[in-house]
Amino acid sequence: MAHFDVVIIGSGAGGATLAQRLAPTGKSILILERGEHLPREAENWSSRAVFVQHRYRTQEKWYDKTGKPFTPNTHYWVGGNTSFYGAALMRLRKRDFEEVQHAGGVSPAWPISLADLAPCYTEAETLWQVHGARGEDPTENGDEPPYAYAAVHHDPGVAQLKTHWENQGWRPFSLPLGIKLDQAHPVTSACIKCKTCGGYPCLLRAKCDARTLAIEPMLALPNVTLLTGRKVVRLETDPAGRSVTEVVCESEGGEERWTGDIVVLAAGAANSAVVLLASANAAHPTGLANGSDQVGRNYMFHTLTAMVSLTARMVDVTFPKTLAVNDFYWGDPAGGYDKPMGHIQLLEYMSGQTLEGQVSDWLPPGLVPDAMSEGLAERMLSMLVISEDLPLPQNRVRLTPDGRIHLDYTYNNLEGHERLVAKLKGSLDGFVDHAHPLSQHHFQFDSLLPLYGTAHQAGTIRFGTDPAGSVLDPWCKAHQLDNLYVVDTSFFPSIASVNPTLTTVANALRVGDHLIERLGARAPAARAKPAPRPKAHKAAEGLS
Repeated sequence: MAHFDVVIIGSGAGGATLAQRLAPTGKSILILERGEHLPREAENWSSRAVFVQHRYRTQEKWYDKTGKPFTPNTHYWVGGNTSFYGAALMRLRKRDFEEVQHAGGVSPAWPISLADLAPCYTEAETLWQVHGARGEDPTENGDEPPYAYAAVHHDPGVAQLKTHWENQGWRPFSLPLGIKLDQAHPVTSACIKCKTCGGYPCLLRAKCDARTLAIEPMLALPNVTLLTGRKVVRLETDPAGRSVTEVVCESEGGEERWTGDIVVLAAGAANSAVVLLASANAAHPTGLANGSDQVGRNYMFHTLTAMVSLTARMVDVTFPKTLAVNDFYWGDPAGGYDKPMGHIQLLEYMSGQTLEGQVSDWLPPGLVPDAMSEGLAERMLSMLVISEDLPLPQNRVRLTPDGRIHLDYTYNNLEGHERLVAKLKGSLDGFVDHAHPLSQHHFQFDSLLPLYGTAHQAGTIRFGTDPAGSVLDPWCKAHQLDNLYVVDTSFFPSIASVNPTLTTVANALRVGDHLIERLGARAPAARAKPAPRPKAHKAAEGLS
């Protein structure tokens, strides 16, 4: 049984970033990933393969609160779900870290503030090559440094929408995006602003995600070992239950056990909670680190509505996801509603087969003529309304004795969201001929919009200062264990109304610096650029 300084479970945004932060110290790091390396193949760019055939999505079944099975929109590959995300990378607002009253209840305060995370946000934006423009977003704090990369230029159709909204008094801004785009030199730019970005794995590896920015540059390092096809099923502890002693995983060759001075969970908000629940023992009878009874509870995943707008003429867009609106983030500036409403951002280009995939759970793709769906796609702009889902203890991940994952969930806090959807729809009068909202909360779990679904899950292992009401301390260490940390979105006490990936990356950098100090490692004098991609992955032989 090989021993490592740090064992990290999961290679998504949190796990990969933490490994990347620790790697220059020379400490031995093991990354256990249940998935394999995502193949680079023509199907990466196939809307039919991605959205209709669900080539890369898991086929496992979870169960809703009624016991009905559904397929979660999650992807088990090296790099986790980031290979499929839409690359929108936004900071939480200053008030998002504070207690906020919503129409549907209270969004709790975080044990850290924006000031605590601000330096890591800045570093994360540079590391993940975020393209944006300061001073446009009305909810910015005002002291953020300029982005290292300029905002992505708007396509003509998006520029027209921006002007349309500005004429109504709105203040749309450039959506911060993590893509490897060199707008000054398009011939040599890695990103070509194609129609296959959000929801697709990037065939050109031009999307800033965990596999291309963090994992692949580390594969040649002698102190970092990545083992794929390893599904962690439980953690074992010493008799007192104070320290994780073994990480138990399933592999093609049977059960494997690994040990580490530090063990870090980063398997995703649902699966990290499942690992802890499956690790119940005499010292932790209701699940590992679950003395507060909060493991698995407070599941959040954003309330989402896709606004599909149609025009009589073709829309001149190829890469529309460059514009966002935060005017209604904290309420209606026109008056009449002083509670948070949410965030609006444009969605990726929707091809005809993408549309077929969106409705495939309730309308077989074969019943949608290709000519009809492609014709709609050429005349369509799609926008996403994101509103805060409040953490409720009854919204939870459960594990049944037979190993089934149950997601007990009831939608909440819908008033502000529905007001914002109405605002958006009204704002499109005079710009589009027809607008139709597709609201995720109108459907059961077996018919969620596949592009979003459970992608923004968070909150099941939240951090806080009070062990009675949280699982982790402010450094994301389990209150009840000395060597267990969690760095995926599980730690979120609230989910705010913006995409969670940048906060996950920034927090992993913060926790990484804490672990460097704890391990007595020498922090690098300067953050070096990632190592070049190796020609071949070093074999992980003899590690047993």
